[in-house]
Amino acid sequence: MRPARTSWGGGSQWVQQVSRYLSGLGYAVAFDLKRRTDCVLLVDPRVGGLVGFGPDEIRAHKRRFPDTFCIHRVNENDQRKNTDHVDRLLAAANEVADHTVFISEWLCQYHGERWFDRRRPCSVIINGADPRIYHAVGSAELEPGGALRLVTHHWSDNWAKGFAVYQEIDQLIAGGELKNTELWIIGRWPKEIRWRAARTLPPTQGSPLSQLLRRCHVYVTASRWEPGGMHFIEGAQCGLPVLYHMEGGGIVEVARKFGVPFGDDVRSAIREMRDRYAELRRAVLADAPSGDQMCLAYARLIQQSLVLGRS
Repeated sequence: MRPARTSWGGGSQWVQQVSRYLSGLGYAVAFDLKRRTDCVLLVDPRVGGLVGFGPDEIRAHKRRFPDTFCIHRVNENDQRKNTDHVDRLLAAANEVADHTVFISEWLCQYHGERWFDRRRPCSVIINGADPRIYHAVGSAELEPGGALRLVTHHWSDNWAKGFAVYQEIDQLIAGGELKNTELWIIGRWPKEIRWRAARTLPPTQGSPLSQLLRRCHVYVTASRWEPGGMHFIEGAQCGLPVLYHMEGGGIVEVARKFGVPFGDDVRSAIREMRDRYAELRRAVLADAPSGDQMCLAYARLIQQSLVLGRS
């Protein structure tokens, strides 16, 4: 996968970070298989668009160069978007992998119950956002009695991202049931939604996005069965505690350290967040995800793979 130059999903952001980090360590990073390659990182098996090659090309390359090591980063599943082909696609692609990385323990268990044999070499490396951009320096802090600004951002307008909950929050604010509360929606949303009180902003990326996030106090994600997600991590790295759905999948294992879960009653969770804001802000500042840690984990895995191979 080549990195995108415009607003795109978390996979492209991962590519940007890791390729830059590896280049800084002295690795030669390419986005094709035109020359002998020691280690291949399979990010997305669906060839087309940003993705220049897939499992078939990797398999052919390994026939020519048997020592080539393939690491498959798995960051998707069918349950999230109610599809019926992604799991099969990943299982087929994984046949060329020598090591598999899942972006959450939840996702590893999910695929382990369906097709992945956990006796095979695998690990879990959670996502992290670029720390040069997503950091908490200069972030807003909720003042006693001040307006609580909630924010969410999504490149996709798929309802599975949690838009029904965001719409509910918008209606609670507009109806006066959540006083002294704001909701900021950044990115895209289903065309059927007519926001009543929310502040809406277009798709944004990089520094302009992080500046918007730092103006808010709490990140809200209602995405369910999420493999891992990058959106709430960008918010957390900007110093925002997280409101998250208790069925959030991989989100839960990260956000529970500095967030408040909700199910059917998001209003009560928002009130709890306001009450515990100071405590949870300290928690997120102390233990937010880190793009540096993520990149280092991949670099260590690659180095180990190149030294030990399949032994």
